[in-house]
Amino acid sequence: MKTSGHLFLTISIVLSGLLTTQAQTDSTKNEITTKPVEQSKPAEAKKHWYENISIRGYAQVRYNRFLETNPDLNCEQCDKSWGKGGGLFLRRMRVILYGNVHERVYIYIQPDFASSASTTGLHFGQLRDAYMDLSLDKNKEFRLRFGQSKIPFGFENMQSSQNRLTLDRNDALNSAVANERDLGVFFYWAPKKIRKRFSDLVNDGLKGSGDYGVFAFGIYNGQTANKPEANDNQHMVARLTYPFMFKNGQILEAGIQGYTGNYVVTTLSKNVPMEKAEFLDQRAAASIILYPQPFGFQAEYNIGTGPEYNVDSNMVMQQDLMGGYAMINYMLKIKKQVIFPFVKYQMYDGGKKHELDARSYTVNELEMGIEWQPIKNFEFVAMYTMSERRFEDAVLKDNKQKGNLLRLQAQFNF
Repeated sequence: MKTSGHLFLTISIVLSGLLTTQAQTDSTKNEITTKPVEQSKPAEAKKHWYENISIRGYAQVRYNRFLETNPDLNCEQCDKSWGKGGGLFLRRMRVILYGNVHERVYIYIQPDFASSASTTGLHFGQLRDAYMDLSLDKNKEFRLRFGQSKIPFGFENMQSSQNRLTLDRNDALNSAVANERDLGVFFYWAPKKIRKRFSDLVNDGLKGSGDYGVFAFGIYNGQTANKPEANDNQHMVARLTYPFMFKNGQILEAGIQGYTGNYVVTTLSKNVPMEKAEFLDQRAAASIILYPQPFGFQAEYNIGTGPEYNVDSNMVMQQDLMGGYAMINYMLKIKKQVIFPFVKYQMYDGGKKHELDARSYTVNELEMGIEWQPIKNFEFVAMYTMSERRFEDAVLKDNKQKGNLLRLQAQFNF
């Protein structure tokens, strides 16, 4: 009996131990199930500055000879494939590097691989933009821009050729700054919400000019892009513009701008005497833009003074200038396709300081066209031009040309 009692006691102790162990095991399993072990997150690797750089670009292929009535009609500043000898033409081939390399520093570099040195020398690589923006506050409302960039004078001058409806800029305001650019230092200010509005006007396909501030002021060389300074006098420019938004979402932008400085005429015919090479170069302009939602309107006008060839005296002289343009357009959306019909009239009476002998111009021109965007990476423009141009220098005297032509362009965005 004693043996049986000891055996029973031993079995009871073993069973009790097994049950206790099993209960502890089940408890541990429940804890594992209901409270998973937290794993520490790996620290995020810090980005190098070059990882913030993006790349984009666009290319334009043109043909200007359809329905041409006068092969002697051309525009040197507009498109070197106008007129006699013109054929298929690579107008632009831009590749752009841009990005914030620091929270306060933004860079923008844009070469063009289709620059035309002359009517016979095409497709040279040339720098268009190379600038750095330094933000003076965390919201980037106050900025300083250093380098070669667009001069804040004229809405259409600052509007990218990638976004512009007409194939060329108007003569009147574009004659102020060849290639729209120069080397300088510029101050830009715009509230954060207005900076976003400027950005949206481009991103939403409304043909905006980009963000050049509500207020801009700058000092630049004045001899135009990719040319050395020719005197000790820098140009000064100032601009004030504002995109007003109405309750129905329509946006109207109004602006005024002006610049002053001394320009040195460096390209002269051999038989043109020059009493002085330096001329007062001064302009003021007004702009108004009703963005196409769906109807749009755009107009600019400028007055000023500058060097201009005088046919009677065979000299470059200080003369007044004036001119501008007006354009109506409409944005039509058909499913995912976008169509922009437009009509534009421009006039100009004055000189072009950067051309031979500060060539004298009188321009009256009407353009009617349509831009078709079947996909975001491709656009096609057909534009019929009716033009009357007088452009005279010491070589081209009594040169008045009149004619019509149909111009075509295919643009690829990437």
